[in-house]
Amino acid sequence: MRISSNQLYDAGVRGMERNQSQLLKLQEQISSGRRILTPADDPVGAARALTVTQTREVAAQYARNQGAAADRLGLVDSQLGAVTGLLQSIRERVVQAGNTILSDSDRQAVASELEARFAELLGIANSKNADGDYLFAGHQGATTPFVLSAATSSAAPTSVSYFGDDGERLMQVGPAQQMPSSVAGSDLFMNIREGNGSFLAAAGGDGGTLANRGAGVIDGGSVLDPQKWQRALNSDFWQGSSNQALEIRFSSLAGTSQYQLFDVSTPPPPAAALPARSVSGLLPFTAGQAIPLLSSAPAADFGAQVVINGLPADGDSFSVTPSGNKSVFQTMQELIGLLNSPLASSQARSEFTGQLAAHLNHLDQAQANVSRVQASVGARLQALDGLSSNSAAVDILHQQSLSALQDLDYAQALSDFTRQQVSLEAAQKSFVTISGLSLFSYL
Repeated sequence: MRISSNQLYDAGVRGMERNQSQLLKLQEQISSGRRILTPADDPVGAARALTVTQTREVAAQYARNQGAAADRLGLVDSQLGAVTGLLQSIRERVVQAGNTILSDSDRQAVASELEARFAELLGIANSKNADGDYLFAGHQGATTPFVLSAATSSAAPTSVSYFGDDGERLMQVGPAQQMPSSVAGSDLFMNIREGNGSFLAAAGGDGGTLANRGAGVIDGGSVLDPQKWQRALNSDFWQGSSNQALEIRFSSLAGTSQYQLFDVSTPPPPAAALPARSVSGLLPFTAGQAIPLLSSAPAADFGAQVVINGLPADGDSFSVTPSGNKSVFQTMQELIGLLNSPLASSQARSEFTGQLAAHLNHLDQAQANVSRVQASVGARLQALDGLSSNSAAVDILHQQSLSALQDLDYAQALSDFTRQQVSLEAAQKSFVTISGLSLFSYL
């Protein structure tokens, strides 16, 4: 077969170009460490690698969210620890203020210290994170959550208003899991149950505005059976559906102190208030002995009791009302006002002792509430720690999958490179030899 010079040269050049192209591809693979440089190299492998890469990027975003949520909750937890320490310090000073040997000026000094503690607590409540968002504002991160309102008169106390909301900012930390990264200030500082958390016991049958004349002091009371308490509270025992309260009224007969329970609930406005309704007979009173909250007509067992120490005077009364919500700021302001009030009589001292005990109960409820929130934050941090560990393990699996799909086998690649290099050199030498052949060389 006759082969023209053009065919000879074209075949030789194409062979060298093919070898050079393969050698260049091997060189690029070795320099990049990747087996797949373009989808054309391995369409199936490239598609699988793309899927794994996208899955890994989504998982990496979840991991970043987990870290951000952990940072925010860590700061919240630190501030909650500061609140706990502050409330404990306040409680210790309030207990000291109840010492009967202290003078009015001594108690006023404690009140001044509590004012400084109040400002410190307000500062913590308005603390920010690294992004400049308020920690305890709910969704309203740019809004100052707690604002101290000016007193309307010299006799009226200042008040703290909450301008955040009840929400918690959520972060997506998993394919189907969101994690709250904040705490609503309303839940932490504002919505704290009064008294012992179930009911509030106070001097004065109408809620404390009537001053008792005797030396009786009521404790915070206790619920012995929560189910009985809730059942009686929600029953048709009450004569009215508003202002549900029991009143313990004292009287004296032949020098013997006795008490009687009354239902002082009223119908909702605009209906007229109802007179107090007797729900028990007269019972003998012994100071320091538990008074069970039991009625005989109609029969009802509230599953609770109170203890009254000291001797109430004839006509004195004490109220037991279901707990409402009170802010820790209001409790502190009431404490400051109480400690600034002079005690000019034994009656004033008895009233002071009872109110101080009630405020201590409120502080205990505030501390318990902070502990509850702190436990919730701790549980979230623990969950995030587990998610972070799992994310790290999953990322390693993704890396291994990508490595199996994309990474180059260097030993095989270097062997192929050497072989291809030898092949190119052989092609070049053979081309030179063949291209130099001519019939005229033999004539």
